[in-house]
Amino acid sequence: MAGVEEVLGGLLQELRRGTLIISVLSQLSEPQYGYSLVAMLESKGITIDPGTLYPLLRRLEKQGLLKSEWDTQETRPRKYYLLSPMGTEVYNQLCKEWRTMAANMDRLIGAD
Repeated sequence: MAGVEEVLGGLLQELRRGTLIISVLSQLSEPQYGYSLVAMLESKGITIDPGTLYPLLRRLEKQGLLKSEWDTQETRPRKYYLLSPMGTEVYNQLCKEWRTMAANMDRLIGAD
């Protein structure tokens, strides 16, 4: 039988996973490359491992939510990501849904 910490750890990971997409999309109204995105999110209290971020960026791009472009002007080429028009629309809808869910959860569990 699993202990409280093990169960809680798994549940927190599931809860966090659901917020990462909105977190990432929220920072891509301006072009960002992977490392800058990791640093930007971390500065705002969201920790994301590069091994999680890069596959997520590729998946969001494949879904049409992001556009990307290589910058080869610097010594190290970097792939920059930016919200596509569809990505902006989806992000806005996700934010609307997030606010509704957060308000409902506050009513269920009581806001602090």
